[in-house]
Amino acid sequence: MFAKYKKKILLSVAFGAIVFLGFSIFADFDKLLKAFGEFNWYYFPVILALSFGNYILRFYKWEYYRKIIGINLTQKISLLIFMATFVMSVTPGKMGELLKSYLVREECGTPVSKSAPIILAERLTDFISVVVLCITGAFVFDYGKEVIFGVGIFFISGVILISSRKISISIIRKLEKVKLLSKVAHKFEEAYESIYLLVKIKPLIVATLISGMAWFMECIGLYVVLKVYSSSTQIDVSLLSSVFIYGFSTIIGSIAMLPGGLGVTEASITGLLVLLKIPKDISVASTFIIRVATLWFAVIIGIAAVYFYQKHSSRELEEIGDSGELPKY
Repeated sequence: MFAKYKKKILLSVAFGAIVFLGFSIFADFDKLLKAFGEFNWYYFPVILALSFGNYILRFYKWEYYRKIIGINLTQKISLLIFMATFVMSVTPGKMGELLKSYLVREECGTPVSKSAPIILAERLTDFISVVVLCITGAFVFDYGKEVIFGVGIFFISGVILISSRKISISIIRKLEKVKLLSKVAHKFEEAYESIYLLVKIKPLIVATLISGMAWFMECIGLYVVLKVYSSSTQIDVSLLSSVFIYGFSTIIGSIAMLPGGLGVTEASITGLLVLLKIPKDISVASTFIIRVATLWFAVIIGIAAVYFYQKHSSRELEEIGDSGELPKY
């Protein structure tokens, strides 16, 4: 089964190449190459470090959640499992992150229905935190307010719904009566008990604050890219602009449900930079530099983590899939 994921990852890489080609044509390939040449690559490790800071903060959020619902793992194995799922960053809607729950079950026997809600809670707090980061910029630039508020209301409504045990249990009871779902309906209740613990006021606030700091680091990454270009070109973009552009584009890319938001996120970042009167070649070059440092850097870390996890477990991920343990999408 994991072989199918590898095929999806390779297809995403191919799609990423097509996206790069399309944007290269948009920016004029020769001018784009010149723009890459004008970038001071000594700053690239700084941008990678900021992205890695995002991953570490999100790992601690995972650890916080893991301890709340009582998943017994060593921190080393927990880190390997968390990072290994980064290889799934280019799966549609990041649904491949459910691999996390299957690896947790391999390690300590925790049912998938108990651990999978962590992934839902991670996405809820990620979206809420990015919406908060974007709100000020949306008003300052008078752009994207409807999308940002729509996404914010949707996810906050989801939290309110989950927080109401009475309403949630009544929905689960109705699902139990559906013939096609009756055999697995009991798992819904187990999953709900986990997610209910994770969206209580304290965990919600703590996790959202961690998410906000994590995503702010990648926003700073875009700011660094643009500041490097500002030293050699006539562009001037503020930190507020960078936070809004990166945060808003992350939301748009996630809503699109495409692998890693490919194409949509790049178009949003580039489009917003062009709206700020930044030349197309610099806009496209900045977009691809930050996307390599965030999306594709995560995939590379995921590949390394998969390698070390397999060495630890002495078992190939394909073997887990062959036993029917990974879900089909």
